[in-house]
Amino acid sequence: MQRIVNFGAGPIFKGGMANYNTSLAKAFDSFDGVETHIVSWTHQYPSIIPRDFIDRKSRTDLIADTGIKTYYITNYNNPFTWIKTVKLIKSLNPTKVIFQWSISIQGLPIGFIARRLKKSTNIEIVFDLHFVKQKEGSIIDKTFTKYGISCADTYIVHSYKTGKELEELFPKRKFYYSETHNHTSNEQAGIRIIKLFHPVYDMFKPDENFDVDLHKKNLNLKKYVFLFFGFIRKYKGLHNAIRAFAEVAKKRDDVSLLIVGESFWNTLEKNKLSTRIKKALFGLAKSIFLKKEDDEGDYRPFDLIKELNIEDKVTIVNDYVPNEEVNKYFQVSDAILLFYLYATPSGVESIAYNFKLPILATRVGHFPETVKDGFNGYLAEPENIESMALAMIKIIENPIPRENISIASQSMSWTNYARAIL
Repeated sequence: MQRIVNFGAGPIFKGGMANYNTSLAKAFDSFDGVETHIVSWTHQYPSIIPRDFIDRKSRTDLIADTGIKTYYITNYNNPFTWIKTVKLIKSLNPTKVIFQWSISIQGLPIGFIARRLKKSTNIEIVFDLHFVKQKEGSIIDKTFTKYGISCADTYIVHSYKTGKELEELFPKRKFYYSETHNHTSNEQAGIRIIKLFHPVYDMFKPDENFDVDLHKKNLNLKKYVFLFFGFIRKYKGLHNAIRAFAEVAKKRDDVSLLIVGESFWNTLEKNKLSTRIKKALFGLAKSIFLKKEDDEGDYRPFDLIKELNIEDKVTIVNDYVPNEEVNKYFQVSDAILLFYLYATPSGVESIAYNFKLPILATRVGHFPETVKDGFNGYLAEPENIESMALAMIKIIENPIPRENISIASQSMSWTNYARAIL
């Protein structure tokens, strides 16, 4: 019997990390002889962060009909719960604990928990790294990251770029790469890095009875639809996507841009006293620790739509999308826009594969590893509006066969991912 603890956001939370942690737990649960637990946060971040992280819209119980047990216990703001988390995990006596690592600020509690487990148990400590180098580079990110992930027995990366960043973070350590979790140790070679992939989300599926034409009409969409999906964040380059689309719209009148997602920093009632206090404290913290150019407080990409006179060609759904409604936006679209400024493996890319949606991405991060130019999508140069517009024109004039998307992602299942770890 293998007993696995997945530490990270549980299914009550919004966004990709909760979906990822839950999907991985479900994949482990599908194997005979594997018992799976999710040990989750109650609060993932400092209380001063002005954002609601709970998914209050999705109706489906993602772990119904599974044997997964979930424990909501770890409060970032209460170190006593970090101690309770260590005790809980020890009481479960798992073979492995897999920590989801996606943001450096969580280094304090995660590092505390991992170090104490490492010191007092024989549990294998595994870090599933969604990044090493933080997207928004504050002056303390490197310190938090080194403390948070330093005591792992095994690392998982989704791109060689992330593996390289890990090697740069710990230059005195020896690492070696594998594509599976070999049971024989290789201490002489160094610490194992399992090079895997971001699995394709099977929780989001096309609806065979979905009326594409009707929904395109309801959303005021033209023949060719470019989709930007997910949280509105500066690093995802929506401002560049809008500018590139405007160039395409000058040449064609049969195109639409569909923007679907919640503005990351606008989820609380603005006039509430608690919101104003949080924003003031958070603003002070950002001014101390964050580089000015990385501050998203004044990020207003929607303003460009009026400025560029493309209001009649753009449809905006500026809200969090429940899991049950994700499919309709992908099914009405012809390509997904991932014109990121810099990137770690993308959950939105993973969703696109399940809908056989071609990918338009910039040559940053892992995208050159997963997007084969001309096969399952087209690549553009970062910060190059002309190159992005050209990629959008290409997808219309030289469409990607949908079967290519399936071929590119056929090995990227959660089952294969979990099997490689086991």
